[in-house]
Amino acid sequence: ARLDDAVDDDARGMLAQGVTGLRRYGPQGERRLDDLAVFVQAFAPPPRMLVFGAIDFAAAVARVGKFLGYHVTVCDARPIFATARRFPEADEVVVRWPHDYLASVEVDERTVICVLTHDPKFDVPLLEVALRTDAGYVGAMGSRRTHEDRLARLREAGLSEEELARLRSPIGLDLGARTPEETAVSIAAELIQLRWGGSGRPLATTEGRIHTSTEH
Repeated sequence: ARLDDAVDDDARGMLAQGVTGLRRYGPQGERRLDDLAVFVQAFAPPPRMLVFGAIDFAAAVARVGKFLGYHVTVCDARPIFATARRFPEADEVVVRWPHDYLASVEVDERTVICVLTHDPKFDVPLLEVALRTDAGYVGAMGSRRTHEDRLARLREAGLSEEELARLRSPIGLDLGARTPEETAVSIAAELIQLRWGGSGRPLATTEGRIHTSTEH
């Protein structure tokens, strides 16, 4: 049973990220032995992470997104900030108005949209588009006051309460993050929680299996 559980956990994680590879196990599911080799082949491409706003926080989010297996795009309308040199971990850096770019690309339920622009002239028209896509996650950076102002502007633009309810803002889990890197970890934690249905609580305070089976 432990071996089955270990293979199930790894395979689900790899398939969700579009990762093909070999995993090796011991008879009780140990991930350090060579008794059993399991090959997992994923036919889906890696999911996309679209990061809008070429700021320091975006560089950290791009790094953690790449680490988690996303195909990462950073987009900003300002060419002086949106450069490959500033975002070496990103798969692509796009200089374009964010809402125009988002409207031109394919978005599915595996797509993650992180709005870090923190500027109404960028994020309001962008979120108008983002919240009407099939993206599995739409998060926006900002204080609670910024969030309330943003919601008011989006309501004025005609978005419904159902559409607004999809917005994760302030972005990330409450980890007490301060630095760009810590904020990126809080965003990654929220993405993982939403994908697998975790509680977001310390594991020491929970009971039962750590990994629950989730059909995809």
